[in-house]
Amino acid sequence: MLDLVRNAPRVPEKFFKHLTDSDSLYEMRIRSGSDIYRVFCFFDAGQLVVVLTGFVKKTDKTPRAELQRAHRLKDEYFQQKTQPKS
Repeated sequence: MLDLVRNAPRVPEKFFKHLTDSDSLYEMRIRSGSDIYRVFCFFDAGQLVVVLTGFVKKTDKTPRAELQRAHRLKDEYFQQKTQPKS
């Protein structure tokens, strides 16, 4: 999946989709056997895809706790990025 995101000029939405209830999170979907894995990510500086967290999705609805975790990790990423280096 990461090779597809890295190399394809446009990744099909069935594999890589913007989350409508999120400001800037995307969801990568990977099927392995009967399981579907979901991996949250976002873009930084346009081309850089930052991978956050993944889980096995058991229902049609995205679990709120997983979404909150992804938002927290994204916020931490940008906080660390903006801190002055010592």
